[in-house]
Amino acid sequence: MSRTRSILPILTLLLLAPTAVPAQEAVSRTPGYYKDLYMDGGINLTSRKRLYAAEALGLSMEAYYSAPHGEKGALSAKDTAEQKARFAGDSLDENGVLLYPDGAPRFRAIYVNGGHAKHHGLSLTKAGVEHIRQFVASGGSYVGTCAGAFISSLGSVHDEKPVPHYLHIYPGVVHNTWLTNAWTGMKIEKDSPLLAYADFGGDMYIDSVRHNGGCHASTAKGDMPAGTEVLARYVFDDSSRPGKHPINGEIAIWAYKEGKNGGRVVACGSHPEIKAEGENLDLFKSMILYALDGNAGPRVKGELKKGEIRFMKKGSGDHDPQYACIGDRQYHHFTVNIPAKARNIKVILRCKKEGIDMNLMMRKGDFAFADAADYKDLDPGASKTLSFDSLPAGQWYVAVECATTVETVETDCGVSYTGHTEVLNGIPYSIQVTWD
Repeated sequence: MSRTRSILPILTLLLLAPTAVPAQEAVSRTPGYYKDLYMDGGINLTSRKRLYAAEALGLSMEAYYSAPHGEKGALSAKDTAEQKARFAGDSLDENGVLLYPDGAPRFRAIYVNGGHAKHHGLSLTKAGVEHIRQFVASGGSYVGTCAGAFISSLGSVHDEKPVPHYLHIYPGVVHNTWLTNAWTGMKIEKDSPLLAYADFGGDMYIDSVRHNGGCHASTAKGDMPAGTEVLARYVFDDSSRPGKHPINGEIAIWAYKEGKNGGRVVACGSHPEIKAEGENLDLFKSMILYALDGNAGPRVKGELKKGEIRFMKKGSGDHDPQYACIGDRQYHHFTVNIPAKARNIKVILRCKKEGIDMNLMMRKGDFAFADAADYKDLDPGASKTLSFDSLPAGQWYVAVECATTVETVETDCGVSYTGHTEVLNGIPYSIQVTWD
């Protein structure tokens, strides 16, 4: 049912807003995203079920993990179907777990485990690979270790051309270290952005980082693209394996960000993620934090004109993100220019979906969020109207948030969604601003 009411100053509204936090949301969640981190432990990757760094940072996280790829015959048709549904999408969730209906990132970052990069890339299918590429291009960040570093690239120096089922989100190539079942040291670069998150004992050195067939960024023949950041280098006694590819001083951890609208890629050829304490943990926490700090900022869907109704009803298959439905916990942002003599101003949100809660917010001169708005209606319900006798003239930001989300159920390969699963393909609504 639609409700029209005058909006009180924000301090009064804060007293009316609910303050209870559900138990499953006692960890951090950035406004505009469903959750912070998604972990890929899928086919031909390590089937990791816990990520110590995410737990230590208090990040909200979900994961997919297949049967262990090292167990002969363990992988099944079920693994293939489960992975495809999550990354490539299905009828329940056409855009897959990583994306909203408009192609924006649903999580702040994805972490890809070690394992076998090429086999995992093939198992993702073309659609799954494209969804991860779109996730990063639209502002979601990426962290990859070992195979996760390999698959982020164009391929290795030994590949004659870019590997089509690699992600290409780092537009450079990597070099296989040919070092397995070993431990290396790592030296943080003196100007590394990782130092903003940890001092690594003051000597900027991490001892005993697990390495098992990983890679390093290649600098040969101009392989390293402009904009690559060197974060850390290997420290290793190459004399211990004469005749083998030397790795001492090679780039162990690197980062890349494609413009302001893309997310940040942070890749590491080794396995700091396996340790639950110490400087290995600090290292991986720093990698995740630097990736998260590389998320793109919010974007405006369009300008609202006086009296015009903007229908937000397109699905992911329509490829029209400026008019797409809204996903769970997603924000859609708009602007409107209010003239000096405008009176009887109304911002009207209409949504016909039963059982859905939508929030409506306004802020002058900047993006509006539930915790940063001049006026807002966070009460239960979908259709809402903000009413004003007048407002200061100028540009205002209008935000719509779908507050309803799915429920999760633990399974043998991660979580599955129940409850209001219709939010996965998006909730249609309309938005309008009127005045006299």
